[in-house]
Amino acid sequence: MDFAFTPEEEAFRQEIRDFLKQELPEGWVGPASNEELLERDDLFALGRKLAPKLAQKGWLTMGWPKEYGGQERSHIAQTIFREEMCYNVVPGIDISGTANVGPTILAYGTEEQKKQHLLPIARGEVVWCQGFSEPEAGSDLASLRTRADDMGDHFLLNGQKVWTTGGHRADWMYVLARTDLDAPKHEGISILLLDLKTAGVEIRPLHNIIGGHVFNEVFFDNVRVPKDNLVGRKNQGWAITTSLLNLERSGVDRVANSRRILDDLIAFTRETLPAGLIPHHVDLIRQKLGGMAIECEVARLLCYRVAWLQQQGQLATMEASAAKIFGSELMQRVSSTGMQILGLYGQLDGVSPRSVMQGRVPHFYQSSRGRTISAGTNEIQRTLIATRGLGLPRG
Repeated sequence: MDFAFTPEEEAFRQEIRDFLKQELPEGWVGPASNEELLERDDLFALGRKLAPKLAQKGWLTMGWPKEYGGQERSHIAQTIFREEMCYNVVPGIDISGTANVGPTILAYGTEEQKKQHLLPIARGEVVWCQGFSEPEAGSDLASLRTRADDMGDHFLLNGQKVWTTGGHRADWMYVLARTDLDAPKHEGISILLLDLKTAGVEIRPLHNIIGGHVFNEVFFDNVRVPKDNLVGRKNQGWAITTSLLNLERSGVDRVANSRRILDDLIAFTRETLPAGLIPHHVDLIRQKLGGMAIECEVARLLCYRVAWLQQQGQLATMEASAAKIFGSELMQRVSSTGMQILGLYGQLDGVSPRSVMQGRVPHFYQSSRGRTISAGTNEIQRTLIATRGLGLPRG
């Protein structure tokens, strides 16, 4: 097996880097993780300015058919683009729209839905969010209670969603709702496309451990959703959701974020630490950083394997779960290593004049705690690997 990228792929990676060098503010470092791109008003505003430029290059939806704003490029090319953007933590990509909603509409949507929604996503004109988790339905997502009653010409949506990433920034939401209350829990579920400006939608902020606002809870009070906004067939939403979650779990963003923090730690230790440490401690730090570099490369290969399998037309469920587990736990190991190396300086945020690396290591440390929970807990991912991947019996 040849693990090298083709000359065309390497040229594409360099093209992305040249573009970012030209378009990003001088001296751009970027925040600690992608979550900050939705937390901070200045970064979100910058993303809205960059999105049309990325769209003009055709990069936001490069794998889509040309008639819907794509370039029909490979999954590998999409992963290269995503890796470079996340390594530099660049705003301007609506991940929910480009990676989840768009592919779902392409696969299951009507022609009218494709015409209405795909081009605005490809042009970077709209922001989407995901309405899946609920207070009583997280890992066991099929236990959701939000209901969409069929009223003839529309659905009437009532219920609550929680941990809605970027809900306060979004224009549209794709909602998982129960449309048959008498069906088994994995049946009777449908996906609806919801304009968040619709009457009866209320969005409330949920502040995380760092004090940032990236999560939200969303309430639906007799919200009218047109029948035309149903994706696929009624009561067939769970099968669609399963394939959609594979896309969410296979992302290279976790690895790219980790690698950037690690590279910055390596540069910091080379410039700062050796003069003040005894040789034994220098060797210990070198070993820790070397181990993390190896793990980053392993995680990166897992992500590219998922992309390659999806390029062959496979769902890659087990492989996507493996990439999600390793990538999310890698974020925690890299950040913990960074906190150990920085010592007491690891407690200072970017506001302090004595902070190191603009306080990105402690921010990354705190934000990474939830990554083993979001997008499906790692316990659930291990169950998927065991049952669907290895064929083991359920306990």
